[in-house]
Amino acid sequence: MAGPPKVTVAVPSFNQGAFLEQALKSIFDQLVDVEVFVADAGSADGTLDVIRKWESRLAGWRSYPDKGQSAAINESIAKGSAPYVCWINSDDWLLPGALARLMEPLERDLKLPMSYGRAWHFEDGTNRTRPVFTRPFSESWMAQLNIVAQPATLIRRTAWDIVGGVDETLAMAMDYDLWWKLFKRFGAPAYVPEYVAVNREHRGTKTATQRVLHYREAMSVVRRHHGSVPLKWYLAQPYAVWWRSFVGR
Repeated sequence: MAGPPKVTVAVPSFNQGAFLEQALKSIFDQLVDVEVFVADAGSADGTLDVIRKWESRLAGWRSYPDKGQSAAINESIAKGSAPYVCWINSDDWLLPGALARLMEPLERDLKLPMSYGRAWHFEDGTNRTRPVFTRPFSESWMAQLNIVAQPATLIRRTAWDIVGGVDETLAMAMDYDLWWKLFKRFGAPAYVPEYVAVNREHRGTKTATQRVLHYREAMSVVRRHHGSVPLKWYLAQPYAVWWRSFVGR
């Protein structure tokens, strides 16, 4: 018989029924007890068929228009009670044993607010993979770029509650902002140098379709928490926004 849930997992979703099955299976295949809440924003594809297939194992789900991804994540986490929390976007997935491995440093040191591991970028359509750039936490590196791979994270619920979860006014950089808030309040998180998750890249992702907003929010986050924006952001933005959009057509 399963014990009480150790991890509350939020799964925000919208019109990604083609990917949701893999995300849910990867969560339920973990070696720890989970409670999973799917917050769907009223998908019109095959998402509801996937949800109903897994309904008996879900702690809860809903499907209707909402206030955006950040609000859906906060809503789902608030419905749970497990001591650790995370969110897995419906187009990403966890690798076997990920949650147990991420939990280890948090169980050893009760002062740690979160842990994060390594992740793969998976290019949908070509099946090519490459590592996400991650490294042990430092403020100087975080000011340059987001060195934390969102699907490869686990957060202590008490820390999540104290910083107020993700900022619902942010549509793109809510994860980057959260890492900064946790760091400023509690100190550096633990780094697990093992691959624990996969970040899927496809043409429908927000980072592919809304690059200008992504940079605007990320630079605002750095300014808010670090005090200044490194030159790198101004140099990289034209390439990421214009050139990558051009060659990606």
